[in-house]
Amino acid sequence: DLADVAGQHGARRALEIAAAGGHHLLLSGPPGAGKTMLAERLPGILPPLTRKESLEVTAVHSVAGILPPGEPLVRRAPYCAPHHSATMQSLVGGGNGIPRPGAVSLAHKGVLFLDEVPEFSTKSLDALRQPLESGHVVIARAAGVVRLPARFLLALAANPCPCGRHTLHGAGCECPPALVRRYQGRLSGPLLDRVDLRVEVEPVTRSDLLGQGSRGETSATVADRVHEARARAAARLADTPWTVNSEIPGHQLRTRHPVAPGALAAAERDIERGLLTARGLDRVLRVAWTAADLAGRDRPDSRDIALALELRTGIARGVPTTTGEHR
Repeated sequence: DLADVAGQHGARRALEIAAAGGHHLLLSGPPGAGKTMLAERLPGILPPLTRKESLEVTAVHSVAGILPPGEPLVRRAPYCAPHHSATMQSLVGGGNGIPRPGAVSLAHKGVLFLDEVPEFSTKSLDALRQPLESGHVVIARAAGVVRLPARFLLALAANPCPCGRHTLHGAGCECPPALVRRYQGRLSGPLLDRVDLRVEVEPVTRSDLLGQGSRGETSATVADRVHEARARAAARLADTPWTVNSEIPGHQLRTRHPVAPGALAAAERDIERGLLTARGLDRVLRVAWTAADLAGRDRPDSRDIALALELRTGIARGVPTTTGEHR
């Protein structure tokens, strides 16, 4: 349950936005800060699968031979967390003879979590780009071509350096600067560009760890808000083939769903300064719409744009750190 997580208000807020809008998420920070603990609670705030989604997920799990006994239908969002030693075939599917579903398909309509993501091979990570873009994976073999569904929410966790202490003002970090750059460079630009939410997870404070701070909300409370936000998005997108904000093409987003007047001033400044690309602006708009849906607003205003920019660029914008304050 999310209530088990001590502190981490900013990361909890990012988790809620990821679940409500289907946005991919990167959690970076030192070991022991709670990155894995947060990611493991992401499926608990996702809405239950619809009948159609349940049939799709059940079919994939049945083909893979991992359908739980006595459970004819998978009703909850699946969660798949392969080890960093996983091969490319185990991630995207394949194998000798008849191709089998990989982790990206087993996480269809759910969460694919890659812990210690810089430890994965570059080849395996780059293979994720096709399913992230298209929502399916195509495996070609001599016997034929197999197309498997793979529309998942990607959650990544990474340490700042091999020893994990680089962010603590360099205290105790023994990694040479060149090693740190190589380690952080294992995540390719094209893959990171598809991640809308990038959160620095700070070490837990003593007051939060000992229960002296305010207790965080439960997964059920957050899941209710996520459900309401998804319902608003679904109503807005009722006449389109999309259901969540992360699926809307950029052109449709800019032309059919305008934001509040003057709300894009900060984003325009970031474009002029080279901090934001045209594709990055589209992703900021998608996150801003999700933030507006969570807050119950008809369209994003400057607060929602500022929050989306902060989550995209990592530059603080003065946005309140708790969901209740933001709402």
